[in-house]
Amino acid sequence: MLAVFRKEISGFFSSLTGYVVIIVFLIINSLVMWILPGELNILDSGYAGLDTIFFISPWVFLFLVPAITMKMIAEEKRLGTIELIYSRPIGERAVIYGKYLASISLVLLSLLPGLIYYISVYYLGETPGNLDIGGTFGAFIGLFFLAAIYASVGIFASSLTENQVIAFIIAVLLCLILFAGFDSFAYLPGLKKLDELVTGLGINEHYKSMSRGVIDLKDIAYFLSVVIIFNEATRLKLLSRKWKKRN
Repeated sequence: MLAVFRKEISGFFSSLTGYVVIIVFLIINSLVMWILPGELNILDSGYAGLDTIFFISPWVFLFLVPAITMKMIAEEKRLGTIELIYSRPIGERAVIYGKYLASISLVLLSLLPGLIYYISVYYLGETPGNLDIGGTFGAFIGLFFLAAIYASVGIFASSLTENQVIAFIIAVLLCLILFAGFDSFAYLPGLKKLDELVTGLGINEHYKSMSRGVIDLKDIAYFLSVVIIFNEATRLKLLSRKWKKRN
């Protein structure tokens, strides 16, 4: 697993992928927070807080994370290098989780510069330091978990096809359904009595809970469960490929 992890991480930073992801994430958030006029602009709103970054970032990651993961398995299948991986004494889980850990490591690296936003807003308020520290760091943790699900979904989508673009589109659609789809389904007329259950199946409900600074084991269990479900679905997809070849 560590060999796969090191291979993917070096691949990110030997090309422009890793740098582009981090830079794009920072630029988009910076533009919305400081440059573009509107209620999300801190200077226009007159409120020194990080609500903007926690509102924008799930949508930014919705496209950036699938862009990171779209080639992880699809490219291996297209080039035939997936067979070389199988020839080594390494299981499917080691391959999948090695690639997965590399993906979320890049996400974490893109979040770390967010401390700059925190420090700047911390001193921008009329009363410096008047910032909900617990809520802010809880929101960062929630954002990381959200991106962790996106990464597992992206790798699963990459295992379904040899085409990176198709993998990207599938991942974006699945992530969109998980993030916003269940909230929309809950408002359907026939689901009014089950609205809490339906919204609880989506990411947004648990993300919003963490964004308030509430680190609940129920929310952590949800994020970890969804990650495991998609990673195991990827493993089954890779196994099915081997079964077909044997038959």
